[in-house]
Amino acid sequence: MLSVILPAYNEEKMIAAAAEVISGILLDAGIPYELLFVDDGSRDRTWAEINAAAERNPQVRGLHFSRNFGKEAAMFAGLERAGGDCCVVLDCDLQHPPEKIVEMYRLWEQGYEVVEGIKEDRGEETGLHRFAANSFYRLISLSTGINMAASSDFKLLDRKVVDALNRMPERNVFFRALSFWVGFRRAEVSYRVRERVAGESKWSTKSLIKYAVSNISSFSSAPLHIITLLGFLMLAVSVVLGVVALVQKITGQALGGFTTVILLILFSSSLIMISLGILGFYIARIYDELKGRPRYIISETCGGRDE
Repeated sequence: MLSVILPAYNEEKMIAAAAEVISGILLDAGIPYELLFVDDGSRDRTWAEINAAAERNPQVRGLHFSRNFGKEAAMFAGLERAGGDCCVVLDCDLQHPPEKIVEMYRLWEQGYEVVEGIKEDRGEETGLHRFAANSFYRLISLSTGINMAASSDFKLLDRKVVDALNRMPERNVFFRALSFWVGFRRAEVSYRVRERVAGESKWSTKSLIKYAVSNISSFSSAPLHIITLLGFLMLAVSVVLGVVALVQKITGQALGGFTTVILLILFSSSLIMISLGILGFYIARIYDELKGRPRYIISETCGGRDE
């Protein structure tokens, strides 16, 4: 059986359409399935729409979070509750083309254990949002050592891959990078991002920046190494200025005013504060992990065996 996991946040206009379209495609292909919607603490009628879809279709199940825990938590909640031999994760806004699920499933039948959805393009976006997204992917690829320039959360995972991900104890997770990190036999399916048929995107430039910072820090220690680079930069500046001061001392020239001293203090103080900020951010992450709180809290379920 195939489990289709659909994280949803304020997607009341898309639940019924997503359930109908995906179910129709999988039924036509003869693929046994379940649809698992995960409501990430939506403020609209998303949960009511999931309940209605579960009443119409016995293959639809739903999980409702007690509050908004984020998309990463929603995806992992789906992976932990999925009962299929393989799982597909995709957005319920149908920007990930659901007909590609069949192609992924056929590759899984051939023995592939991870089937990545690779974007051919990002669809229509504003210039600022496209720049922010491209910058994020370049930064995350550089910091993790994994090329994720065209990757997405749209992918199929074999049961053994799902079990491996579910055994990971960390609370701050980055699904897209972890699915690369676990390895296994891989294949790719390319797709074009579609435009929404209803509703609007929940990703602003601000939320994308927050998402980038959170995921980079949860998966990579690269920002900590920036402190070392800043230290070497400060050392180089100090050597240059030290040589200049020594030459001026030998030649009997005096420094004019306190401008150089003030600039040095401001420069070094800025580097120190940046370094402390990076260290503080990682200490906060360690603190969150040590508390051991759950990634999410499920307040309600509907449909299938969770009813």
